[in-house]
Amino acid sequence: MSAPKREPTKLVPVPSTNKIPERDIGRSPVLECRHLGIDFGGLTAVKDFDMAIGRTEIAGLIGPNGAGKTTVFNLLTKVYQPTRGTILLDGVDTHNMNTAQVNMAGIARTFQNIRLFDNLSVEDNVKLGLHNYIDYGMWSGIFRLPSYWKAEKAAHNQAMELLSIFHMEDMANAKAGSLPYGAQRRLEILRALATGPKLLLLDEPAAGMNPSETAELMENIVKIRDQFQIAVLLIEHDMSLVMGICEGICVLDFGQIIAKGTPEEIQNDPAVIKAYLGGRKE
Repeated sequence: MSAPKREPTKLVPVPSTNKIPERDIGRSPVLECRHLGIDFGGLTAVKDFDMAIGRTEIAGLIGPNGAGKTTVFNLLTKVYQPTRGTILLDGVDTHNMNTAQVNMAGIARTFQNIRLFDNLSVEDNVKLGLHNYIDYGMWSGIFRLPSYWKAEKAAHNQAMELLSIFHMEDMANAKAGSLPYGAQRRLEILRALATGPKLLLLDEPAAGMNPSETAELMENIVKIRDQFQIAVLLIEHDMSLVMGICEGICVLDFGQIIAKGTPEEIQNDPAVIKAYLGGRKE
């Protein structure tokens, strides 16, 4: 007696508990964290961090001071190596990657404290972000061969195009350290964007900005997402910015997720209200 013939099987992804925008549902998340955690000695700084980000999502990571938000950014960019858990970037496990490799794979970031090369020009700071795309060798650079000048011209054009996003072309030759605080913030975002990321991490991008600058920043973050078709994850204490542009929000407290959802869901979540205000909503 012959064995019964097996019908062809169609394998489909198993949905996780994470959510992404409906427009991104046909593609795998650009980032997915599973049970991510890190210990420092006997202290657990982040525990069971689960999050997915759609390919064109603007997501927020919020929480009280000391909740572990920047630690999560440091885990994603491999400043810290996780104690446990998995980080999938565009479906690839980043377990064996270092910071430079993660950047080349598609994650770029800014920092709470601005990190620019103050004595270099604005344009040169942006060009440093283009290092993944510079296409000439050492000897070409030393002897100024035609390939060097061709690559330099291309880098100049790319840098000026990026500066135009924030209308900073006329500042190209100024020293980065001479710029006003808000302009330095914008320059750091452009330098990160120059690396060609799939996911842009912004650590308190509105810090030190006045309300009009913050409103302009909100417009520009959306513009960047739309123009480059990338995802953005931001840490921010300015709730008007977070609630104004973020589609999905994750709330941390003492290193653990206490809520995930839309801005409307987060605003009305009792656990979030308690974490921020220390009591229940009346």
